[in-house]
Amino acid sequence: MKNENGNSVSESEHRLQQWIGSIQARSGGLAASEAKVVDLLLADPLFFGASTTAEVAAHAGVSPPTVIRAARALGFSGFTELKIEIARARGTARFFAPPEALAADATSASVLETSIRAGTDALTALSGAIELSALDKAVGFIQRARQVFAFGAGPSSTVAADAVFRLRTIGVMTVGITDHLSAMIAARLLGAEDVVIAVSSTGRTSSTLAVADAASSAGASLIAVTNQYDTPLATLADVALVVGGVPLPAQMAAAGSRLAQLVVIDALVASLALRDQERARLAERAGIDLPDIS
Repeated sequence: MKNENGNSVSESEHRLQQWIGSIQARSGGLAASEAKVVDLLLADPLFFGASTTAEVAAHAGVSPPTVIRAARALGFSGFTELKIEIARARGTARFFAPPEALAADATSASVLETSIRAGTDALTALSGAIELSALDKAVGFIQRARQVFAFGAGPSSTVAADAVFRLRTIGVMTVGITDHLSAMIAARLLGAEDVVIAVSSTGRTSSTLAVADAASSAGASLIAVTNQYDTPLATLADVALVVGGVPLPAQMAAAGSRLAQLVVIDALVASLALRDQERARLAERAGIDLPDIS
């Protein structure tokens, strides 16, 4: 991503994107009126930084007290503290805006640039959203697990499948079942020594929630990989690995979330391999006799 002078994105804009990722991660359980305020904040944070409570309320179509409640729901003492945090994250008057939606006549260069920016923004948001203590806790769960069961529906199923493959490469007994009914049966047969990794960008996918609830009810530890806190999946989980995210065009939103979720899986696997190198050596030996078909 370039700025108007042809240079890489500025450090101040990078910090703002990280901050927006942390806000997006905390905006999952808001009332509808408060969500309007947060939507405006995510779409135009610099408008917030330069406006009064009344101006923000008028722009969002809500009352001034709703603006204050939304700020408090995000963890700030009030609207003033929110404005101060925007100023700190921004560090410059440079305007920040999400990428525009691609039109039908978009060039290949525009599509590629938008795809790159979607991935870059998603990964920047991840660094501002995820809690390192949660990552450590998830690694501990998997270290002690008898087996790991990974599940996701729709686009999230590819992340779950990657988790199965990557964890197996370091010797973790890992199972992946794509069929919902079969996954439900398997989840009900889990126990306290098992771990489930449930992947859902929205945290509200009904099939994923059903599998996660069945596993949790059976006594298994539940790790959620999702975009926001305070969603049904994040609330149900023993530990939530939240990737956040910035507002993106519909064409790019799923791709951006998937990239961030894959990085979380990579971080889990790398942490496990570093903490238990003997397990990694055993897994490497298990693959020695696999045919080379490259």
